[in-house]
Amino acid sequence: MGVVDILVFVAFIGAVIFVALWKSRDSGGEKDSQDYFLAGRGLSWWLVGFSLIAANISTEQFVGMSGNAASHVGLAIASFEWMAAVTLVVVAFCFLPYFLRAGIYTIPQFLEYRYNPTARLLMAIITVLIYLLLLGAVTYSGALTVQTLGERNNYDIPLYLPSLFIALIAAVYVVAGGLKASVWADLLQGSALILGGAIVMYIAFGQLGEAESAATIVDQSTGEVAVQQLDPEQGPVERFMSLNSKRLNMFLPANDKVLPYTALLLGLWIPNFYYWGLNQYITQRTLGSSSLAEGQKGIVFSSYLKLIIPFVVVIPGILAFNLFGDDLRLNARGDVGKAMALYLKANPDTEYVATAESPDAATVEEHAGPGYLIALYGNEQAMKEVKAKNIFVLPMTQEAFDAQKPADFQVFSAKEDLSWRHVNKELAEEIEAYNKSVEEAAKAAEGATKSQALVAYKYDAALAQLLAMLPKNGLFGFVVAALLGAVISSLAALLNAASSIFTLDIYSGLTGETNDARKVAVGRVGVVVFALVACGLAPLLGDPNISNSIFTIIQGGQGLLSPGVLSAFAFGLLVRRAPRSCGVVAIFVNIAVYGSLWYFSSQGTFEGIEFMNNYLNWMAISLVTCVAVMGAMTVLAPLPEPITFEAKTDMELSGSKGALVAGIICVVLTLALYVIFSPLVIAK
Repeated sequence: MGVVDILVFVAFIGAVIFVALWKSRDSGGEKDSQDYFLAGRGLSWWLVGFSLIAANISTEQFVGMSGNAASHVGLAIASFEWMAAVTLVVVAFCFLPYFLRAGIYTIPQFLEYRYNPTARLLMAIITVLIYLLLLGAVTYSGALTVQTLGERNNYDIPLYLPSLFIALIAAVYVVAGGLKASVWADLLQGSALILGGAIVMYIAFGQLGEAESAATIVDQSTGEVAVQQLDPEQGPVERFMSLNSKRLNMFLPANDKVLPYTALLLGLWIPNFYYWGLNQYITQRTLGSSSLAEGQKGIVFSSYLKLIIPFVVVIPGILAFNLFGDDLRLNARGDVGKAMALYLKANPDTEYVATAESPDAATVEEHAGPGYLIALYGNEQAMKEVKAKNIFVLPMTQEAFDAQKPADFQVFSAKEDLSWRHVNKELAEEIEAYNKSVEEAAKAAEGATKSQALVAYKYDAALAQLLAMLPKNGLFGFVVAALLGAVISSLAALLNAASSIFTLDIYSGLTGETNDARKVAVGRVGVVVFALVACGLAPLLGDPNISNSIFTIIQGGQGLLSPGVLSAFAFGLLVRRAPRSCGVVAIFVNIAVYGSLWYFSSQGTFEGIEFMNNYLNWMAISLVTCVAVMGAMTVLAPLPEPITFEAKTDMELSGSKGALVAGIICVVLTLALYVIFSPLVIAK
């Protein structure tokens, strides 16, 4: 950063913290649990709407979603946003009235209201455990962006430093001001985030307009990559459409590993309804509404913002691949190096991987593919001194190389990154033959294979590549501050939610604590502890064996909870005679089914059965199983009298007719977008 960028960056972050703490104190501070955890139930619709978006849209989206867009997935990843617009309308009019009527502080509390205390405690414990993963993932995505920017400017920034900075800022205003501080910070950061994304997209289109050639993914179903010469007579939008029209397709093939069109029918709705209707760190904002009408207006407002988000998140991701395809391959060299070192040791007869000790810059520059050269150096410093960049030369320390130990039946797979095979054609053929021989040997020995992920590109670095092109005149500082502010905003929401559930559902539930001052104190301590956990987990989430997309990690991990909780809530609301034990059973059944499907898929059990190898389809299977089990329980032992949901609040519970009309219009607009971005119109 230049001096102006630093001043803008510091001023923006300082303004966010100041406004958050000031607004959280303007009513005299947090006097009790309702003030600290729910902002005194006094949030207006515009605060609710902006806060929902800011809590949701973080570098999880700007890094993870733009990263997915840079891959073969393209615009299809926008389904997580556009389907959410429909989901939010349903939540506003079908879920929120019950929640506010019940007077709950947390979502697990509703399970006690409908089922029993055990269901509440069980959901609370699992939710906190999953939030630990989310805390690490959100922190990692922000830290990775900072680290990648550093690499582009020859700075080596360890992940733990930006992780610590992000966690510290978020913890400061959540500890001090609770939910009210978070929502006011969200207002600033959410607005800046949308503006920052629009600026990045505008400049990226300008870069495309000046480029002579660009990379593109020719076929979404295979991930085939090509570099095309650009027509100098075409403008940036024409060039974009020429390169990417097929990637502007919302419907991917049924065998796609990330987002097959089959998942749009049922699987994708499950995490959407769970996330927007039953996820504490999102719904905590709506529970803090001053009335039902204000909450509904705020949610519908956020649904319209959801229609805009893909244009400032997903489109830039596609542009990043067009402009910086080779850079994204260079970003992946660390992951590629570990995989190739493992392959060389597992298959010493390979023709496409070799090693060289301490090659100089000239040797590195001269090496040509298709084979890889692992360049071994005595230490990190010696490795960094050779600054030559070559996608077929993989620099490693001798120590890191020695640490790679192949399993007895080691195989290699590029399931997520479809483009790997097309940029490594000869090596791919050799590895396929090698894998086949290992699988046969494992079968003969009744042993299990262990798979190493193969990646060609570091797609999650797409955002950082886009940021690096921004002019250093204050604009760079503003956009980076907005993006890190988005991370901080999401992390703050998670910290607030995790501490709320831990304090109100676990600590108070187990100890019987009723003193508000002690609850607030425990909540603040929880924020600090969870922030430290986020710092510790963040560096662990860059392993491609977990996933090559942080967005996939987040969505897939929540499947251990979302189908079970969604089925319990929906079934409990619709079937009033369902036994009170259904809540606990649904959660346990989901963990068993989803966990089993995940495990068996990782073991290759479903090889050749495409439907069974996608986590969204596992969610659909899990939900159907949970509903079937609860249905059987209800038939066998129904409650003698149907449950009644009595009002436990003095809040105004009249709905908003204007919000309902606006919500219906939003649903129609969403359906229109799916028609436009399909093979019927644009994606021909």
